[in-house]
Amino acid sequence: MSDPTHRPGRLGIGVVGAGKVGAVLGAALRAAGHAVVGASAVSEASRERAAALLPDVPVLEVPDVVRRAELVLLAVPDDELPGLVQGLADAGLWQAGQLVVHTAGRWGTDVLEPARRAGAIPLAVHPAMTFTGLSLDLARLNDCSFGVTAPAPVLPIAQALVVEMGAEPVVVAEADRGLYHAALAHAANHAMTLTGQSAQVLREIGVARPERVLGPLLRASLDNALAAGERALTGPVARGDAGTVAAHRRALDEYARGHAGDDVLLAYLDLARVTARRALDRGLLERSRYDAVLAALELTGAPGEPDPRPADGEDTP
Repeated sequence: MSDPTHRPGRLGIGVVGAGKVGAVLGAALRAAGHAVVGASAVSEASRERAAALLPDVPVLEVPDVVRRAELVLLAVPDDELPGLVQGLADAGLWQAGQLVVHTAGRWGTDVLEPARRAGAIPLAVHPAMTFTGLSLDLARLNDCSFGVTAPAPVLPIAQALVVEMGAEPVVVAEADRGLYHAALAHAANHAMTLTGQSAQVLREIGVARPERVLGPLLRASLDNALAAGERALTGPVARGDAGTVAAHRRALDEYARGHAGDDVLLAYLDLARVTARRALDRGLLERSRYDAVLAALELTGAPGEPDPRPADGEDTP
């Protein structure tokens, strides 16, 4: 497992899963002076990624990667991780003193218990970043945080590995990993969905390049939110402009009827309710205006807006 050509403190890294994350982190550790002694790559895309980011590193079967490595980097989908760790334990492949590091946001180190029982050292380091799998990700690591979880005696090892990759370690307790990952997914994944929905609506009303319209708005909104928190909240819901909210509701109702699916309408309604409640709780919105916004979202009438619902007993179209 050891290589006498290594400089003191340098490790032989084995990358299990040369996907977008594994290949980039392997390259970052290599740039820090560690040696990548092998990588597993199943798909053609992974093999091409390994060739580009980890040149001259042998592509091997997973058992061979684990046998060679002083530090095994497990960069596989969250749901695959428990079975992989257990399977390698059943095969007797984990080694005493071997560092086993996974990158799954959902899991802490409990998932590595089969490796720990064999004498391996369990570490969890999750990059709070989306990856392209290209070399440009290496520069982005300098502005990235990693959620780090490890037993107290070896926590400094996990933190040092993150610092070596140019990023900032943020300690997350084992019991908090689920909430940690949910918070990140809620922000990043749902922002992507909302942006896609908004771009879709703009494109369908004739805006040729919706990204040019949305880009400055979204970048400014994100910057303001990160700098000032919800004090920076703007828009008709936060202002209590119930008439405008009712107009949005009617427009999105019509849009939903004319298109396959009502996902844009449902997302707007749910998030507008949550936004109004948070604005109320933080003293940004008066109770009367909050109630008017909720009424507008339900189309029960709002100041200056007629109630569009049929009276009792009328037939609906």
